[in-house]
Amino acid sequence: MYLDSCILVKLLVREPDSGFYARLVEGHPVSSSMLAFTEVWSALLARERAGHIRTPLRSEAWRRFEQQTLEGVVELAPVSEAVVRRSQWILGRVHPRVPLRSLDALHLATADQLQDWPLVTGDQRLREAALHLGYPISDLPPD
Repeated sequence: MYLDSCILVKLLVREPDSGFYARLVEGHPVSSSMLAFTEVWSALLARERAGHIRTPLRSEAWRRFEQQTLEGVVELAPVSEAVVRRSQWILGRVHPRVPLRSLDALHLATADQLQDWPLVTGDQRLREAALHLGYPISDLPPD
């Protein structure tokens, strides 16, 4: 399963749909892009700035994420030249239907390179782009 950074954060910090995603990925190998290393850190800092989490929780969540990547629980694939070139192709293929952002295109290109499906994301644009390209995506949590 390929997890975008937002889902990785939901697995580290309790959010309303965290339980759904924890059950979804339980027992499955998971991967993401090395981009997630910076994106997860940025998201944790943003949650702390907004007052959603306190410093000790942010520190513990980051420690767990680093440990998961070191132990291979979460595989982070490098952003290679092939991934960058594939992301450009993806942006062109979904244009103008889906206004995909550059980092999301890099995530989708990484998932494609790894062939690690389904893509697990709650991001609507990323979901639309994946569906447009015929890539498998996971279900969303029930309302």
